[in-house]
Amino acid sequence: MSQQPEMSRRIQVRTLGTARPGAVALDTTVDASPAECVALARRLDVPAVHAVQCRFRLCGADASGRVTADGLLQASLDQVCVATLDEFTAAVAERFTVRFVPADQMPDQRLPDEVDGEVALDPDEDDDLPYVNGTIDLGEAAAEQLALALDPYPRKPGAALPPEIGSVDLPHDAAEAAQDRPNPFAVLAARRRTES
Repeated sequence: MSQQPEMSRRIQVRTLGTARPGAVALDTTVDASPAECVALARRLDVPAVHAVQCRFRLCGADASGRVTADGLLQASLDQVCVATLDEFTAAVAERFTVRFVPADQMPDQRLPDEVDGEVALDPDEDDDLPYVNGTIDLGEAAAEQLALALDPYPRKPGAALPPEIGSVDLPHDAAEAAQDRPNPFAVLAARRRTES
């Protein structure tokens, strides 16, 4: 059983019609209710979400059922400063483009990593969001964009590390030992050069 989104605004893809160059099929705004703001604060693990508004401009569906949407997200929420642990109110304003894709047609956005053969996401691609049963959820899309837009290390304006944290005095012999120890990243880089 799938979990119910905190903020859900569903539309049927068929109501958008067929994509036409430069044409906007739907221009709509999603506003979070007070109850949805409370639920989003829990999801995002922040003290409070005061407001979320996201304007979407969607084009019609292409022959594959893909729908491109441009969005403007604006939000106000409380975060905890990583330097002082004080709560402060932050504003989010973010423009984005997403593509809604039928779940069975989701493309592989991963590219081979040249270094170790692993796969990595292509940061230059628009986000592809899957949808099922011909229904797009603009509320969930807005919530996901808000999560992506949040600063992972929020800092209150003007906040600085306390002096006792900003400068740590090592004992004399510990400072010398740290100086004599090789940099672990330099060791790894040298090992990579010799193995290739």
